[in-house]
Amino acid sequence: MFPAQSLAEALLARGWRVKLSTDARGARYSGGFPKEVEIERVGAATFARGGLAAKAAVPLRIGAGTAAAMARMLRDRPRIVVGFGGYPSIPALSAATALRLPRIIHEQNGVLGRVNRLFAPRVDAVACGTWPTALPEGVEGIHTGNPVRAAVAERAGASYIPPGDYPMSLLVIGGSQGARILSEVVPVALSDLPGALRRHIRVSHQARQEDLDRVSASYREAGIDADVRTFFADVPARMAEAQLVVSRAGASTIADLSVIGRPAILVPYAAAAADHQSANARMLVEAGAAEAMAEADFTPAALSARLASVFGDPGRASAMARAAAAAGTPDAAERLTGLVERLAQRQKEPQA
Repeated sequence: MFPAQSLAEALLARGWRVKLSTDARGARYSGGFPKEVEIERVGAATFARGGLAAKAAVPLRIGAGTAAAMARMLRDRPRIVVGFGGYPSIPALSAATALRLPRIIHEQNGVLGRVNRLFAPRVDAVACGTWPTALPEGVEGIHTGNPVRAAVAERAGASYIPPGDYPMSLLVIGGSQGARILSEVVPVALSDLPGALRRHIRVSHQARQEDLDRVSASYREAGIDADVRTFFADVPARMAEAQLVVSRAGASTIADLSVIGRPAILVPYAAAAADHQSANARMLVEAGAAEAMAEADFTPAALSARLASVFGDPGRASAMARAAAAAGTPDAAERLTGLVERLAQRQKEPQA
């Protein structure tokens, strides 16, 4: 939802009227959208959840959602429709295709998701957040980068304070609901650090609800000052203050890291479709801004050594921060907005 929110913010600033079309589940994550954005709920479904009965009903729910989206688009015809992947985008993109409206898809990851892969040959442009992005044969992509929220953009290239003999911040994030493996490994890895280094580290750790007490207790036992929560509403601020970030390799996180410019240890989610998180991490790893650790290698001892190598080498940490910022696309929202406006204008112009 973050790239969609960023595009909405940019379009509103240029005088556009914006609607968000999503299902009930997606609407729960729309709280960050500007109040000027009208949210339209449509029916959608996926074959990945539920039993046989639920799966059998998927085509009917998608069909009903598409019909509802078409009816709304006929009443209030949009200039352009932009899809950001995931099954909630199916009704709007299907309706736009049937009505022959201009349409774009934006793919965050280095590998197209199932829905974007389905629509890629049927849209007017494929905007790519990660570059290069693996695309179906015959489909060309346009590198726009992944738009970030205003709270991230405001901290683009924020000054980096290298590690030293003073309080240092470590941010641990694993998606909106945290990640079990990070909660299992990071506290132990930190407790194994030399005391002279460990006593300076302050941790912000995002964990799942069921892991909160255990993770908090692990940090307390190790004498580490830690703020453990299920969700941080101020991740951009915490990232800007961090000397190091340990995280999954979701596309939005990679974009935030590169725009703000922070060193990272990335742990791609092994079960991600088509291993797309490894593809996401590649850009920062090859730029020298991050280290990637496969889940199979993500042990307390291995992570402790990586943490010590960054926290114990201010020059290297600073170089990683500069490399991250250099690899970023802070104008991704403007690039995507420009693509949207050019296509909308071209479709509006009379054909020769």
